[in-house]
Amino acid sequence: MQSPLKLSDAKSLCAIYNPYIKETTVTFEEEPVTEDEMIRRIRKIIPAYPWIVFEESNEVKGYVYANRWKERSAYRYSVEMGIYVDAGFKGKGVGSKLLEELLNKLKDQTVHSVISGIALPNPASIALCEKFGFEKVAHFKEVGRKFGQWIDVGYWERVLNK
Repeated sequence: MQSPLKLSDAKSLCAIYNPYIKETTVTFEEEPVTEDEMIRRIRKIIPAYPWIVFEESNEVKGYVYANRWKERSAYRYSVEMGIYVDAGFKGKGVGSKLLEELLNKLKDQTVHSVISGIALPNPASIALCEKFGFEKVAHFKEVGRKFGQWIDVGYWERVLNK
C-alpha cells in the first residue's frame, strides 16, 4: 500500500537506500546516509514535491520522490525522480505502483517534465521507466567512478502535460 511519507520513516528509507550505496553503482553516493541526513533531504523536498512510500505489514519496502531538476527558474516545471525498492521486494510490482502514483500526483501540479537519471547498465530501471512512457534522451559516457570503474549515465524523460 502506498502512503505519504512521515519523518519517522527516515530510518527505514536509510535501510533501503544504504545497500544501494554500499553494494551497487545505481547511486553515485559512496558513504551511507544517516537518519539525520535523510530527514534533512526529506525536509528540503517536502512540501514542494511528493515523496511516497510503499508499506507492507506497516514496514516501508520502497519509496519514490520527485525533486527540482535544476536551480535556475526556467527549470521550475521539470523534476527529477528517484525510486528505490527493498531488495526482497524487487520484481513484485512495488516500483510500478510507486511510479504510477508519483506521476499521477505530479500531473496535478505544475510539473511538465519528469526526468530519470539511470546509472548504466540497469535494465530493471530502464524497463520501469519505459513501461511508463519515458524515452531515452541522453547518454553520458564515463561520468561517474565508483568501485574502481567508470560508469555511464543515461537520462530518460516523460513529458506529462502536452
